Amino acid sequence: MALVPYDESAGIGLQKFHKPLATFSFASHTIQIRQDWRQLGVAAVVWDAAIVLSAYLEMGAVELRGRSAVELGAGTGLVGIVAALLGAHVTITDRQVALEFLKSNVEANLPPHIKPKVVVKELTWGQNLERFSPGEFDLILGADVIYLEDTFTDLLQTLGHLCSNRSVILLACRIRYERDKNFLTMLERQFTLSKVHYDPEKDVHIYKAQKRNQQKDL
Repeated sequence: MALVPYDESAGIGLQKFHKPLATFSFASHTIQIRQDWRQLGVAAVVWDAAIVLSAYLEMGAVELRGRSAVELGAGTGLVGIVAALLGAHVTITDRQVALEFLKSNVEANLPPHIKPKVVVKELTWGQNLERFSPGEFDLILGADVIYLEDTFTDLLQTLGHLCSNRSVILLACRIRYERDKNFLTMLERQFTLSKVHYDPEKDVHIYKAQKRNQQKDL
């Protein structure tokens, strides 16, 4: 589940989370994401980090066509849907409690010829990682997955398992608290880390990480 706090200081801006549908235009498609704040809370609304990461993918910053990608803590699935529309073979993941909701958004927004390239799969960080082949993915995507300090070790373990020496991780987030910076410090012990994009309007950073001693970039 995308783990993001309810920021009461956002005021009127939070009204968008209570709308049943959020509409976006990416990859020459209109995407309508169903939201359900009352039933699933933070896992069932579109957060700014997902919008910024989707836009970054649309810019062509990384090659997606024919690549294998996985979205962690997908929530509504927007990022994974956009990656699929841009040509990637995508595994979209979240915890079991959010999967049916996630599947409904994926099914509603992918054309029939793209649906076979997308799998929705349960993934709780740090658990049952043997269900995924080590280094299985070219690209690992995460929007607003850095928040709860208790999950940091499990998230790092998951990233390490899913990455090969040629994989690229893209994490979109706001830096809200000291613990967010602490995660980036932990990440940098295992991966090279650089900030590749910043959206000042939404105050969202995108970080790129790769396993150390890689020979080839994505």
